[in-house]
Amino acid sequence: MGIFSLKPDPVVGVDISTTAVKILELSRAGKSYRVEGYGIESLPEGLIVDKNINEGKENAMEMVGEAIGRLVGKIKPKAKHAAVAVAGPAVITKTIILDGGLSDGEMKELIEAEADQYIGNPTEEVYFDFQVIGPNEKEPERADILLAASRRENVDSRIELLEMGSLKVKVVDIEKYALENALLLVAQSDPEINEGETIALVEIGATTTSINVLGGQNIVYSKEETFGGKQLTESIQHTYGISYEEANLAKRYEGSFSLPETYQTEILEPFKEEMAQQINLMVQFYYAMEVAGKYGRLSHILLAGGCASIPGVVEIVSNKVGGRVTIVNPFSDMTISPRVSKKALLTDAPALMIACGLALRTFDEY
Repeated sequence: MGIFSLKPDPVVGVDISTTAVKILELSRAGKSYRVEGYGIESLPEGLIVDKNINEGKENAMEMVGEAIGRLVGKIKPKAKHAAVAVAGPAVITKTIILDGGLSDGEMKELIEAEADQYIGNPTEEVYFDFQVIGPNEKEPERADILLAASRRENVDSRIELLEMGSLKVKVVDIEKYALENALLLVAQSDPEINEGETIALVEIGATTTSINVLGGQNIVYSKEETFGGKQLTESIQHTYGISYEEANLAKRYEGSFSLPETYQTEILEPFKEEMAQQINLMVQFYYAMEVAGKYGRLSHILLAGGCASIPGVVEIVSNKVGGRVTIVNPFSDMTISPRVSKKALLTDAPALMIACGLALRTFDEY
């Protein structure tokens, strides 16, 4: 589903997260896909807050725009257009019911006329789009419509950022649906995942950990908690008296600061234990919900986000939660361009799910 899509041009996927900008370009390779190029550019702390530009931070727009420009310069993508996503408080999604048989124009007029009811804001303050899901279960003569809306400033700021980086926006998506797009690809390409099984993607980001459960073709359950890699970075920063940027590099074993041997036992292992506990609680919360009665137990738990690449995470989560736990790799069934490092891509793959879901919009039919 391409929310707010404009027209079908080849696009690169651009994911603007709390700590980094990620760009990915895909092409067709027979019946599958090929990774043409990708890049990740770290962002200084505080530029992105709650998935949006921090307006209180001086020159935040310019700094993020410059980061996008640097990545574009490194990757040199063939596509000059981009797909980007909005998320969190910036997005309203809901299912509404309208009379069946209406044209797109008639539905648009009805939604605009009842904007306060459906969206909660006048239509001049938001961009909105919709898609027909199908007949309503209780009233088959009427139709379920998926409605998505975002305040104009949230969409416009992303368009401006990408233009600073020499890209033109062709699709503004919603993070959840970009993630769903990539998760479907993973489910279909992994021989260990059987059709009809219910799987979960757990993404450990910088500030939040989220669980998204895929039942059938759709994400049927989502939950987010405040826990992420930033806590590990801050622990390194305070323990060893270094800057946040140095700590962020050190935990990836980069930069000039070398972590002492005690780091593993005093900081990293307790963090991994806490991460596994958070994931276990989120899984148990899903099982306690009504939706679990319909879609059943999780056959696979896929780990995503930067923290998924920490050595030993799979084992400790598996011991705590049970079941089959693996690190997600949306590129496992793709061919890789010679100019892309396979080793680096394997390491970065868990952090590229949203960028992958956005890059896949190139192949959507509008």
